Amino acid sequence: MITACKPEKEYKSVSNLELLEERYVIGLDSTIENLYSILLAKKVNDQLKFYLVSRDYFKKTEPLLAFVDKHNFKSLNQPNILKVEEEDATDIKESSPFGFQVLEEQLHDNEVTKDEINRNVNRTISRLKLIRANTKLKLKEYHVLWLLRDEIARVALTGITGFDSPVLERSLKEAIIVYKELKEIVSIYKSNFKREDLYNNWLIELDKTIADLNHDFASFDRYKFIKNHTHKQLELLVNTKEDWNIQFPLELALNNDATSLFSKSTFNIIYFSDHIDKTSYNEEKIALGKALFNDKNLSVNTDMSCATCHHNDKAFTDGLKAFPKQFRNTPTLTYSSLQKSFFHDGRAGSLEGQVAAVVKNANEFHSDLETMKKAVESDSNYASKFQNIYKANINQNNIRNAIATYVRSLNQFNSKFDKNINNLENTLSESEINGFNLFMGTAKCATCHFAPIFNGTVPPNFSETELESIGVPLDISQDSLIDTDLGRYNLFKTESRKHFFKTPTIRNIALTSPYMHNGVYKTLEEVMEFYNNGGGSGLGISLEHQTLPTDSLNLTENQVKDIINFMNCLSDDK
Repeated sequence: MITACKPEKEYKSVSNLELLEERYVIGLDSTIENLYSILLAKKVNDQLKFYLVSRDYFKKTEPLLAFVDKHNFKSLNQPNILKVEEEDATDIKESSPFGFQVLEEQLHDNEVTKDEINRNVNRTISRLKLIRANTKLKLKEYHVLWLLRDEIARVALTGITGFDSPVLERSLKEAIIVYKELKEIVSIYKSNFKREDLYNNWLIELDKTIADLNHDFASFDRYKFIKNHTHKQLELLVNTKEDWNIQFPLELALNNDATSLFSKSTFNIIYFSDHIDKTSYNEEKIALGKALFNDKNLSVNTDMSCATCHHNDKAFTDGLKAFPKQFRNTPTLTYSSLQKSFFHDGRAGSLEGQVAAVVKNANEFHSDLETMKKAVESDSNYASKFQNIYKANINQNNIRNAIATYVRSLNQFNSKFDKNINNLENTLSESEINGFNLFMGTAKCATCHFAPIFNGTVPPNFSETELESIGVPLDISQDSLIDTDLGRYNLFKTESRKHFFKTPTIRNIALTSPYMHNGVYKTLEEVMEFYNNGGGSGLGISLEHQTLPTDSLNLTENQVKDIINFMNCLSDDK
């Protein structure tokens, strides 16, 4: 008897992207499922148990979620601080925070009710369900390398600092979860590797990283981790780019060939500027900007230049509490280009905008852009230089851009610390290394002063520069009185932004005394005492929206000395 053969079942091959999406969706679903369990739990211990499981699944989704949906990731993982968005005086939005950090604090606060917890959980579930319903990954291969790089930088610069685990300090355990997920992503893309040894090196390095992260939070060596793991992984990414023959369409904040987080070649400076010009950073333009920076003829009375308040030997500050007729301390210009807002209150959106504001300020240049342009035109030496560099006659925009370009060149990344973490020398003392580890860990300094710039520009996307309210006193002899400067409030009169100021860099801090926006502290010892005691709260200053934790850090005298020694080794090599 002849029987008909059944056709073999057709199997459709699954692409790498489909495997990635499937894993991502499972993570979202599991996160949501365990959040629902919190709603059903009757005991706090059970709520916390389901929170931890949900949080772990959320961390599994982090590499993808943070890349494909940055804004929702940020909302779900935001600190428990009132969120304020100020586009202009007619468009100010305030919203209560929600998500995992808020939930972690709520579950450890006896004064928070079950209804408050449930509202946060329901809001978090709704946002995750929205993300889940709209998930359709459309990633190219270069996107995969970008998301790997983002997560590697995120763990090093915020993850291991305790930034998003404020109560439980589960940062290292969560970093292990993230790195296991990175290993899964690399494994999914195994077929992309032409070099088997490169693929194997990835797996070996990720396993070593996971093993080293299995450590307690307080004594974890963050310096060694970044030096031996983060930078190694950045090198592997550059090698992978070559192996996969990837052509990136553009540069983001981090340069595509960056192999260190602490190098002059780490950042794409154009990303931080609203002036797009491929020749922005040539030596001729920097030299022209420097000449203008030091030219007193640009001020109305020809008695002031930019350098009058920004001295080279003081890391471009002036050493005064406040320059005459000014009421705020002169900030350093070093590394100022690596931020998204300018002045202490963040009122300018670019360095070019900052230049314009200084020119117009009655207590500074007391001039206007047109008068400044005429002053530059009157010097015949400038005319040919502008024509050669800008291929145009002198105009206001090009003058401002030349000065801003010079300021953008003041990012050296050649301090003693930079040289050591980049293996260029081995000269850091045990105290300096311990100071860095305290700064990035137990002391929580790096949860506001984010490495590697050590300012308020949040990694790894570097798209926002944070402002903080920490309760700076009016005077050291009257330290229970808040300074009268209302900071950011003066721009839009937003009540919840009173006493908010931009987080400055601590690079070159040994050269930039006195400290704070009003220059109230002369020494780093005074600054550390202020922070160690809980900021303004520790002085008896009550601020509704203080963003600095109000509890004492309980740092010992030796720990304080170590942190100061670390900060002192961030001075650039002249």
